[in-house]
Amino acid sequence: MFINLSPGTIGVKANLTESLALAQKHGFAGIDFSMAEVADLLEQQGASAVQALFDQAHIRPGTWGYPVDFRNEEAAWQEGMAALPRLARAAQTLGLDRCSTWIMPCSDERTFDENFEFHVTRLRPGAQILADHGVRLGLEWVGPKTLRDTRQYPFIHTMQGMLELGDAIGTGNMGLLVDAYHVYTSHGSNADVSGLTADQVVNVHVNDAPQGLAIDEQLDGVRDLPGATGVLDLTGFLQALRAIGYDGPVTAEPFSQRLRDLPADQAVAETAAAMQAMWRKAGLS
Repeated sequence: MFINLSPGTIGVKANLTESLALAQKHGFAGIDFSMAEVADLLEQQGASAVQALFDQAHIRPGTWGYPVDFRNEEAAWQEGMAALPRLARAAQTLGLDRCSTWIMPCSDERTFDENFEFHVTRLRPGAQILADHGVRLGLEWVGPKTLRDTRQYPFIHTMQGMLELGDAIGTGNMGLLVDAYHVYTSHGSNADVSGLTADQVVNVHVNDAPQGLAIDEQLDGVRDLPGATGVLDLTGFLQALRAIGYDGPVTAEPFSQRLRDLPADQAVAETAAAMQAMWRKAGLS
């Protein structure tokens, strides 16, 4: 495992070069990135030049977000699908094999069964394109009950449910984005994480939950930096991931307005300090 920076999750706008510089300055080992930007650079400068950007900064590639809008109108989905092969080819060229997205845990339009079939239909073709290019796709479940309660029909909001969706998609490259907050808010546990295999975990997010709220009162968009409140057992979470042999990125996703309001360098510095303290407390090198 390695400590990874995703500028967007802390409200920092940065291109690839800027992200690499921020990560290097503040002691991150990896970064998330825009696959569209990387594909453009690959075509303009070649694979060796793009790889050199990472190598010279001593920064590893983390993950890239699934770039297809599969949730809304069919026209947007088809447009994204048309662009996906180019990005998948670029990812394969550079060995960028971790891609992830999240699944909305409720709907006003579709019952559970209808929504399940909708997601299989919408995700399977893109997942197959990724599989054909050696890229894994991690699906994130979203746990908070307060979000499910905003729509008429609940949908998948647990680890097991998301594993079942991946199995139904059936392309052989499906896995999970495991977020410590969503393990907690879905009434899961670190023992559930211990029951996974390394191949099932594509990406990992960490954060902390506000104090003073019951699990079912937690809000999806209100979190904090890892270790800020002590509500989540992040030591147990990371040790469970280490025990199963997970070797990928671990990224802070705090959804903190206070952090978003800071200058970029300060936001990254505070995130780095929180991640490094979490790492030490878990006994990771």
